[in-house]
Amino acid sequence: MSIWGKLAGAAAGLAIGGPIGALIGAVAGHYVVDREGSADGGDPRAQVAFTIGVIALGAKMAKADGVVTSDEVSAFKQVFTVPPSEVRNVARIFNLAKQDVAGYEAYAGQLAGLFKDDRQMLEDVLDGLFHIAKADDIVHPAELDYLESVAGIFGFGAHDFARIKARHIVRGKGDPYLVLGLDPGARDEEVKGAWRRLVAENHPDRHIARGMPEEFVAIANDKIAAINAAYDDIRKERGL
Repeated sequence: MSIWGKLAGAAAGLAIGGPIGALIGAVAGHYVVDREGSADGGDPRAQVAFTIGVIALGAKMAKADGVVTSDEVSAFKQVFTVPPSEVRNVARIFNLAKQDVAGYEAYAGQLAGLFKDDRQMLEDVLDGLFHIAKADDIVHPAELDYLESVAGIFGFGAHDFARIKARHIVRGKGDPYLVLGLDPGARDEEVKGAWRRLVAENHPDRHIARGMPEEFVAIANDKIAAINAAYDDIRKERGL
């Protein structure tokens, strides 16, 4: 079943609770379960929490640069697979989260708790937010501050945030190593090993098996593209 269909029974059947659960409850009645949606083996609770969390935090980020337009949700549609039948529901969630008195810290804190044993999923959330932030071809300083704050709530330190950011911001000298989590002085064997490990860890099938909805595999594909680009930069630099 598609993630959009799973949202229909989320409030009653998944017991997510907290601000994310409240947001689901406010919109669940508008959903009609699509019984013909695709099947997958992911955890529906994790999938729903991930989806609503990204939408909610994306909505809060829309205010970060001080400019809130009538089509913020379009950034979300550009990044993730939202079928035409669900655009209105996604916009409803987005707008409710944007107006909610609960601050972004509440949503980020709940996600940090739900995925406390899965740092990769929390990193996926940050990647999703970066995609939304750069949908207009620029990541504003206020948005970067917001993203760094969310990363801190998730438990990521300054170096981890710099590594994640390097996948999305135009890379400069030394950044390819940062993308791979390496120092510029790393041996050739270390570079190749890090590249292979990261490609394997971020394969879309592994993301879906861990709980990421299949509609969000664009995050994994883009992450692998950034990893491969960083590795190619280093290979060219070293003549490998």
